Amino acid sequence: MNVSGKVIAITGAAGGLGKVMAAMFAEKGAKVWLLDLVGDQCLAAAEELCQKGYEAYGCQLDVTSEEGWKDVIGKIETTHGRIDVLINNAGINIRKPILEINYDEWMKMFAVNTGSVFLGTQTVIPVMRRQGGGNIINMSSMCGLIGHKFTPEAYTATKGAVTLLTKSIAARYGHEGIRCNSIHPCTVDTPLVAAVLSDPEKRRERIDEIPLGRLAKAEDVANAALYLASDEGSFLNGIALPVDGGVTCY
Repeated sequence: MNVSGKVIAITGAAGGLGKVMAAMFAEKGAKVWLLDLVGDQCLAAAEELCQKGYEAYGCQLDVTSEEGWKDVIGKIETTHGRIDVLINNAGINIRKPILEINYDEWMKMFAVNTGSVFLGTQTVIPVMRRQGGGNIINMSSMCGLIGHKFTPEAYTATKGAVTLLTKSIAARYGHEGIRCNSIHPCTVDTPLVAAVLSDPEKRRERIDEIPLGRLAKAEDVANAALYLASDEGSFLNGIALPVDGGVTCY
């Protein structure tokens, strides 16, 4: 799958899935920008890739900041003259059910999980228009497609919003060569998830609902993003791609 030479920006890239995606894209010849609130970790992750001979840049970004987005997107465009792919991957999960979460926590979830996609998309579309097209990939969740008894309602609501925002952007801007798609993983086996599912019973609950019988690996999701970002995925627009081992087929 060809992404060689593409300028790709990834939020939430200091660790976990974002870092795995950045490494995969860099290995395929992309020019990768790792964006994260934790700036020093971002720079360190980018430096690791540079030491391997890849082209990578680290930059601090608060994804809820309109000015932050303008500064970072401006910096990328100034450096390369274009932005081919934006991957809105940053997100949080305040793990409280609806009867326990308070309004401020609910709105914080929307600010990060949905507001960041709004701001990133709003900021990058003018750049993509100037260059004649581009590609936006939004990291939603299987919980952006279905209700899920193990997942807080606030998280499901934010990811559902991302799903339909993606389709709306795809419908409006596709004729300008700007594609927009979303990815919908089940639980991804990352260090953070390992800590959350350290209880064997909870881990078994999650695995038992997946027809393939295991959690997703970060590489499973990164491969889906690679396809959507690649030349080979150039006719995909407005899709909601489950990477869930079959959970949403029920």
